Amino acid sequence: MAASEDSSPSKIRTAFGSVLSFFILILIGVLAFSIRIFSVIKYESVIHEFDPYFNYRVTQFLTKNGIYEFWNWFDDRTWYPLGRVIGGTVYPGLTLTAGSLWWLLNSINIPLSVETVCVFTAPIFSANAAWATYLLTKEVKGTGAGLTAAALLAMVPSYISRSVAGSYDNEAVAIFALIFTFYLYIKTLNTGSLFYAALNAIAYFYMVCSWGGYTFIINLIPMHVLLCIVTGRYSSRLYIAYAPLVVFGTLLAALVPVVGFNAVMTSEHFASFLVFIIIHVVALVYYIKGILSPNMFKVAVTFVISVGLVVCCAVVAVLIALVASSPTKGWSGRSLSLLDPVLSQLSDIILLESFDRTYASKYIPIIASVSEHQPPTWPSYFMDINVLAFLVPAGIIACFLPLSDASSFVILYIVTSVYFSGVMVRLMLVLAPAACILSGIALSEAFDVFTRSIKFQLPGFSERSQIDAGDTTTSSSVVTQNDAAKTEKNEETLKERPSRKNRKKEKEHLEKTSIKSQIQKRLLVLPLEASIVAIFLLVLLGAFYVVHCVWAAAEAYSAPSIVLTSHSHDGLHVFDDFREAYAWLRHNTEVDDKVASWWDYGYQTTAMANRTVIVDNNTWNNTHIATVGTAMSSPEKAAWEIFNSLDVKYVLVVFGGLVGYPSDDINKFLWMVRIGGGVFPHIREPDYLYRIDSQATPTMLNCLMYKLSYFRFVETDGKGFDRVRRTEIGKKHFKLTHFEESVHYSPLDGSDIQTKTSEEQGPGKNKEIQIESKLHKQLKKKWKKKEESLAMKGNISS
Repeated sequence: MAASEDSSPSKIRTAFGSVLSFFILILIGVLAFSIRIFSVIKYESVIHEFDPYFNYRVTQFLTKNGIYEFWNWFDDRTWYPLGRVIGGTVYPGLTLTAGSLWWLLNSINIPLSVETVCVFTAPIFSANAAWATYLLTKEVKGTGAGLTAAALLAMVPSYISRSVAGSYDNEAVAIFALIFTFYLYIKTLNTGSLFYAALNAIAYFYMVCSWGGYTFIINLIPMHVLLCIVTGRYSSRLYIAYAPLVVFGTLLAALVPVVGFNAVMTSEHFASFLVFIIIHVVALVYYIKGILSPNMFKVAVTFVISVGLVVCCAVVAVLIALVASSPTKGWSGRSLSLLDPVLSQLSDIILLESFDRTYASKYIPIIASVSEHQPPTWPSYFMDINVLAFLVPAGIIACFLPLSDASSFVILYIVTSVYFSGVMVRLMLVLAPAACILSGIALSEAFDVFTRSIKFQLPGFSERSQIDAGDTTTSSSVVTQNDAAKTEKNEETLKERPSRKNRKKEKEHLEKTSIKSQIQKRLLVLPLEASIVAIFLLVLLGAFYVVHCVWAAAEAYSAPSIVLTSHSHDGLHVFDDFREAYAWLRHNTEVDDKVASWWDYGYQTTAMANRTVIVDNNTWNNTHIATVGTAMSSPEKAAWEIFNSLDVKYVLVVFGGLVGYPSDDINKFLWMVRIGGGVFPHIREPDYLYRIDSQATPTMLNCLMYKLSYFRFVETDGKGFDRVRRTEIGKKHFKLTHFEESVHYSPLDGSDIQTKTSEEQGPGKNKEIQIESKLHKQLKKKWKKKEESLAMKGNISS
C-alpha cells in the first residue's frame, strides 16, 4: 500500500514531464520553421541559389506529367547537343517529397502553387530534423539532453544556411534523413528489435534517394560496428542493428536509378561488405563458444578463423582487382578529394606556394572550382556553429561517463564529421547535427550538476536527506537495472540459449556500474555560489548563441543570390539584374535559341529563361565544360568559331566591376582557363596571370572574357576603374569584331544607345552572336526621364 502511495507522485511527475516535453518539442518545431522565413519576410517568396532552380523545374515537370514521365524524361534543353536523361541522373528524394506535399495539400483543397511548396519544404523539414535530433540524443543521454540538442539544431547557422525558405536543394530533406537513420540505428542497437531494423533500412533508402552524402552513413555505421567488435562490445543487438541494414539497405539503394549497381561496385560501399563478413565470423564464434566445451571450442575456433581468413582474403583480392581496374581506384572524384586533401600540400609548403593542391585541384579542377568544395577557414567554424565549438569537447567527455554503444557512436560521428568539414566547407552541414548533439549533452549534464548542487544546499535539506536521496536513487536504479536485466534475459533465452553465464556477468557488471555512477553523482555537489554563477554564465552563453543565430538567419543567409542588395548613405538598394536578364531572354529570343555561359548559370537560364544551354550545374561532362572555358579564354575570332559550331546565338557574361559584385566571371576566369587547359593543351595558365591592369599579358587582354566584360567600360567613369579588382583596366578602348552588343545604358549622357559594333563578320554572318549588356539598374533610374522617349529593347547583365 505504501509503495503504491509513493509511486503515485512519481507517475504524476512522469506524466507531467512527458506533456511538458511534448509542448517544448512543438515550440522547437515552430522555432525551426519561423527562423528560416526571414528570406520571405525581407524579400519575397523566391527560389534561391542555382541548383534549387533545377530542382524546382523538375518538380514542376513531375506534378504536371506524373511519375512515369518523370522517370523517362529526356531533357533536350540542357547540355546541347547531348541532352540529359533526368530520371536516371538525379536523386529523386527531394522532388518526390515536394511533389507528394503538393498533391496532398491540393487533395484537401489547399491550392498552393508548386513554387510555394518548394520554397517552404526546407523549413518544414528543418522542424522534422530537430525532432529527429531529440529522438537520437534521447537514446544516448536522456530526455533533457534531447530537448537541448533539438533546440540547438533548430537555430544552428550551418543548417540554416542550407534550409532557409527558398533553399530548395537536396540537403533540405537529406539532413533529416541522415539524423533519423542514425536514430533508428541506435534504437535498434539499444533494443535489438527487428522492427526498428527494418525501419532503419527504409530510412537509409530515403537518404539514398535524397542525397549523395548517403555514403557517409554506409561508412560510419560499419566503422562503429567494427569499433564495438574490436573493443569487446559485440552482442546480438549489434548484429540485428547492422546485418539487415546492409542487406536490405543495399538492395533498396540499387533501386535508385542514379545509384544502381554503384551500390555494390564502388569503393565507397566496400567497407560495409567487409564488416558484414567480419560480424558474421564473430557471431559464428560466439555461437560455437556457447555449445561446445572449452577444448572443442579451441579446435572449432581455429577452424572457423582459418576459413574466415581464407574467405576474407578472397573477398579482399576481388575488391583489389575491381579497384585496380578503375582509373580512380573505384572512388568518385569527390570521395578522392575528401580522402586525399593535403598530401600534396607538403611540397607546396616547402616551395612557399600559397595555392592549394588537393586531389581535385590537381586532377579534377571542375570539382575544385565549386566554392562549397573549398576547405573552410577558422572563422567559418565560429560563424556556422558558434559557441557549440567550445561545448563539443565537454560533450565528448560526458559521453565517456559512462561509455555505451550509443555514446561511442556519437563520439565517432563527431570525429569523422570534424575531419570531413575541415576538407570541404559544404560538409559543415554534416558537422552541425553532431555538434548540436554533443553540446546538448554537455549543457544537460552541466545543468544537472549545478541545479542539484543548489537544491541540496537550500535551507531544509540536511546532509542526511542527501544521503537518503542518494540511497533511494541508487536502490531504485538497481531495481530498474534488475528489471532490465530480466527482460534482456528473456529475450536472450530465445536467441542465444547457451550464453546464460555471460549474461549473469553482464548483469553484475551493469549493477556495479550503475551503483558506482549514482554514488559519483551523489558526491558531485559544488558550492552554492559557484553553481549559481555557472548557471548564469550558461544562460548568458545560450543568449549569445540565440542572438548570433537570429542575426545569421536574418542577415547572412536569408538574401537570395539571385537578388542582390547593398547598403549606402541613401539606404538599401536592391539589384534585380539576374531576373531581368533572364526575363529579357525569355521574352525577346526565339524558343530554340542556344545560350552559352559559364556552367554556374545553366540551371537558372533553363528554368527562368526557358532557353537551351550548353552546360549547366550538373557538371557531368568535363569535356563540354572545357569547351566553353576554352572559348572564353580564346581570342574573339577563335571563340566565335567554337560557339558557332555549337549553334550558340547568345552569350551570357556576368560582370560586377562597376557595382562591386565580387562573384562575377572575371573572378571565375581562373577556373575557365584551368578546366579548358586540362582538355585543350593550347590553353596554358601561365599565359594569363589573371591580371586586368596595365601589366596584364596580351593573351589576357585579347581573350573573349576580358572583351565581353570590359567592352565600353571606360565610358562609365572615364578611367575604367574596376571596383572589385580595385585597379584600372589595362586595355580600355577596343571594339568587338565578331560579337554584337544590342542594348547599352550609358551613364555619361543618360541615353539609351542601341549599337551595332560588328564591323568584321566571320563566314557565318547570319548566325552572328549577340551580347546584351546592361549597367546597373540604379544607373538606369538616374536617367529615367530621358530614357522614356526611347524604346526599351531589353537587357542582359554582362
